[in-house]
Amino acid sequence: MKIAIVGYGKMGKAIEEIAVSRGHSIVCKIDINETGRFDSPEFESADVAIEFTTPQSAFDNYLKCFAHNVPVVSGSTGWTDRIGEIRDMCAGGKQTFLWSSNFSLGVNIFAEVNRHLAKIMNSYNDNYKVSMSETHHIHKLDAPSGTAITLAEGIIENNDRLNGWTLAPEKRDDAVQITAFREGEVPGIHSIKYESEFDTIEITHNAKTRRGFAFGAVLAAEYAHDKKGFLNISDVFAF
Repeated sequence: MKIAIVGYGKMGKAIEEIAVSRGHSIVCKIDINETGRFDSPEFESADVAIEFTTPQSAFDNYLKCFAHNVPVVSGSTGWTDRIGEIRDMCAGGKQTFLWSSNFSLGVNIFAEVNRHLAKIMNSYNDNYKVSMSETHHIHKLDAPSGTAITLAEGIIENNDRLNGWTLAPEKRDDAVQITAFREGEVPGIHSIKYESEFDTIEITHNAKTRRGFAFGAVLAAEYAHDKKGFLNISDVFAF
């Protein structure tokens, strides 16, 4: 499979290493201030583009990929208020797009556990209050993390009392409060806590390295490159 990497930072380099180890070739690498490379023959030859950039540039990058009918797998966060536009562009199989706030296999297993726990705890809303914390490296531009938002949505969908999430210090009785920390080079820690006056139930996912995210992104690209339409990470990891 021929892969174009859009965003050649630490994640892009990890994706390159894992993709090559799995027998794929990197035909084009596009970093910041290199948008002219979207119009290169090398980019047009790609079977799929894997995109990890910034909230400010992600959406425009998708449009540039679509202009050359190159399928997109993206892990960029902070832009999803416009995801409906991407869905429309993919309608009828006109384009291919797969986005996830987190491609890690472990995180997606954790998200499934989170949804199941939320269903159980829905019967005990009067006893337990839920909250969440997330910790990432100091270079991360958005807060809360896209993964934290996805996890919060998994709780909200399965809890009759909750109606949204807030970012600390804001707090509402009907919302999941998310506290975001930015420390050092932490790849990502997400913890969900249910607390009563008697005890605490807590589940945590702690990423050891970015390589887990990169491995999942390459698996998603292997899945998506020959598909059409708007795809989800649940298509890749079916639990």
